[in-house]
Amino acid sequence: MKHTKTPSLRYQVEKWLAPTAAVHVTAFGHSGLGGGRYVRVETLLASGPHALFFFEHDDGYWDVFPPAGDAGRWRGRGGIARGG
Repeated sequence: MKHTKTPSLRYQVEKWLAPTAAVHVTAFGHSGLGGGRYVRVETLLASGPHALFFFEHDDGYWDVFPPAGDAGRWRGRGGIARGG
């Protein structure tokens, strides 16, 4: 399967959390020494609340996976798995 990238955070949020649901930014900041940005968004769907983190990569693209250099720092925090 070919992975097509798009730089838009909005596109990634709509792709993962449905374009028709109201989405709220619940956290944002810099992910560590590298200074990469992250955003945590939440939405309420019929199945319950859903939240995802999105990470900006060095090339300007956003994804649900942190950049390779930041992945270990995020696992250590446990913030992704617990949503906060």
